[in-house]
Amino acid sequence: QVQLVESGGGLVQSGGSLRLSCAASGSTFLIRTMGWYRQAPGKQRELVADIGSGGTTNYADSVKGRFTIARDNAKNMVYLQMNSLKPEDTAVYYCNVDAFTVVFGSSRRNNYWGQGTQVTVSS
Repeated sequence: QVQLVESGGGLVQSGGSLRLSCAASGSTFLIRTMGWYRQAPGKQRELVADIGSGGTTNYADSVKGRFTIARDNAKNMVYLQMNSLKPEDTAVYYCNVDAFTVVFGSSRRNNYWGQGTQVTVSS
């Protein structure tokens, strides 16, 4: 099992910035891809950005140039720096990791989700 805890969400004015953090912990694991998703009321969850084990990043078109994803492998953390925030960025942001876990000599690959952190951007 891998537990993910997000932090850094809050209320910010349009044009402001926030940095989200996600800390992974649990049994023996190796994280492959780490990402951030978001879900706004009445909409499906969507990928915001992800970053592979080698550092390759992907961003949703709506956030390119404004958001930056980064990871610290030594600390098992992933971050999302959000700048020039817009009201349409308002959503619950979820951390996700694709990881291998090792329990009793058995390895298994799964996706793990955090509980989410609310980001609200006022106009």
